[in-house]
Amino acid sequence: MKDLEKIIGILKQRGFIYQSQEIYGGLRGVYDYGPLGVLLKNKVKNLWLKDIVFQRENIFLIESSILGLRKTYEASGHLEHFHDPLIECKSCHQRFRADHLLGGEYGEIKFKEGKALCPFCQGELTEERTFNLMFKTYIGPVEELAAEAYLRPETAQGMFYNFKNILNSMRPKLPFGIAQIGKAFRNEITPKNFLFRLREFEQMELEFFVKPEEAEKWFNFWVEERFNWYLKLGFKKENLKKYIYPKEELAHYSDATIDIQYNYPFGFKELEGIANRTNYDLRRHSEYSGEDLTYFDEEKKEKYYPYVIEPSVGIDRLLFAIFVEFYDEDEIDQEKRNVFRFPPFLAPIEVAVFPLLSNREVLVKKSREVYNLVKKDFIALYDDSGSIGKRYRRQDEIGTPFCLTIDFQTLEDNTLTIRDRDTTEQVRIKIEEIKDFLKDKLRWAGEDSNL
Repeated sequence: MKDLEKIIGILKQRGFIYQSQEIYGGLRGVYDYGPLGVLLKNKVKNLWLKDIVFQRENIFLIESSILGLRKTYEASGHLEHFHDPLIECKSCHQRFRADHLLGGEYGEIKFKEGKALCPFCQGELTEERTFNLMFKTYIGPVEELAAEAYLRPETAQGMFYNFKNILNSMRPKLPFGIAQIGKAFRNEITPKNFLFRLREFEQMELEFFVKPEEAEKWFNFWVEERFNWYLKLGFKKENLKKYIYPKEELAHYSDATIDIQYNYPFGFKELEGIANRTNYDLRRHSEYSGEDLTYFDEEKKEKYYPYVIEPSVGIDRLLFAIFVEFYDEDEIDQEKRNVFRFPPFLAPIEVAVFPLLSNREVLVKKSREVYNLVKKDFIALYDDSGSIGKRYRRQDEIGTPFCLTIDFQTLEDNTLTIRDRDTTEQVRIKIEEIKDFLKDKLRWAGEDSNL
């Protein structure tokens, strides 16, 4: 079992992730991404876009608003169905999701007269009540029902209420998809487990519209596509599995759902969900808005509501899985080393450039020249602080796959050493060959796929 607290400490120290508003005590369930975290997050987004949108036909990227009308979430069913069971301790006023408490997430629960007691103070708990997870706000200066709005709890609805706009502007034929990356908000009762359960998070979602009779085929297609995508990212197959939802556990809109689960430090939990949402969303939005959201099938000469297959992944949960998957510890020269073994294409910093000695101006000048050369094509970092050994360790700890060191031989023959993060082996290479070397090593295997 990897030491999660140690990993979190490294992520903060090295500029990946910070607790939001920590100087004020921190905002629970909300995190800020530092310089390296943003780089990694953007790489993940770009790989998803490349696989989902840019290497395929008939999938259209949009960006919809975070604010949503009350009517939108009446139509989607969120006002009616988007609840968690809430119980509260009458003594210490801790709040719990009833299903989490009774499901063993707080250890063994004591009972008194058949009723569960608070796991912290053994106080009496209130009766279970429903708690809507959406954040409510008001548009304009008056707080009234007509001005009521919500921060979106998912990005999906923006793709459904823009369905007609895409039909009219892009003229697609089934099957086609609408994709989106964006923030979502859920007022979780008990946010916990680092990046796993958050109140503010980011999603990558695809709504793939299909003929109703082809829904099962496309559902199975996307389950396999998405599972294989994680393998292409470098995840070990044994750390992934599929969970098929039984009928009694399905969401109100779903005819079938399969989760791709990852083996987090607290067990296998959902990383991505793929759902057959049937025609629920288009039908409901058509009913509530009065707009015709059907599709005219020219071959059949009839109108109908398409079914939709939805692969949806939370970026934060995915980054959490990446940190756990690729963190490692070993020994180099009898010294313990912390290292993120990110696949090179995924590493936030792709190459670091060092002078062998930071107090020799000729080496510093040449190192700066090499740094300026590589940073035009790669995410590069220059470092001349501390001993060369300490600089290597810092780069290992943030997952930089290659380090370039300029030494006195560089001044003689225009070669330098490239150090490999995983093996720590160093080879000499001519400066003019560096770009081709790095381009080859930093290629993503997913680019070879015939999609």
